[in-house]
Amino acid sequence: MTPPPTLTRYRTLIVEGHEGPGRGVLIAALARLGFQIRHMPPGLHHLDPALPYRELLAGPGRLAVDSGLIAELVHGPLRRGRSRVTWIQALDFAEAVAERDGAMLHLTATRRTPCEEGHPPGDERATEAAEAATAYARAFDTLAQHVPVVTVHVGEARRSTRPTEPSRQQLLGDIEQLTIG
Repeated sequence: MTPPPTLTRYRTLIVEGHEGPGRGVLIAALARLGFQIRHMPPGLHHLDPALPYRELLAGPGRLAVDSGLIAELVHGPLRRGRSRVTWIQALDFAEAVAERDGAMLHLTATRRTPCEEGHPPGDERATEAAEAATAYARAFDTLAQHVPVVTVHVGEARRSTRPTEPSRQQLLGDIEQLTIG
């Protein structure tokens, strides 16, 4: 996966959203672009969930953080009925990212029906995945008022993320009839 060229203008990137192989590929590509990669632990700080993030943001250099703060804001209510991260903390975090010339990356994947994903109708995992996708969209719409948000499509686990190249036959022929778009 090649990260969108717009990402190179940021000093800080916070990676949130879809989990899967595309996420790791994107993070590896950001490392090749010169970003220092930091993976946050799955557990949150017990008193101030944003504290470790603020400490990272205080450091120098280009930084990409594989984050879970917004994931808690989304999945907490779905799994436990409440989030351990408040909206005030999330918005403060977003403003701190913006002050560091940063952006939030909202990773998305191709939506498929639960049956296409191999889940029987009414499967709780499929329902939670659909609800999480909607909650992420709402969360990033709100965060976009405080920090740039870049949506990056990372594919899906069952499909290759390698770009396909046109066959030689597609490139030969009458150039006047070639259309790009």
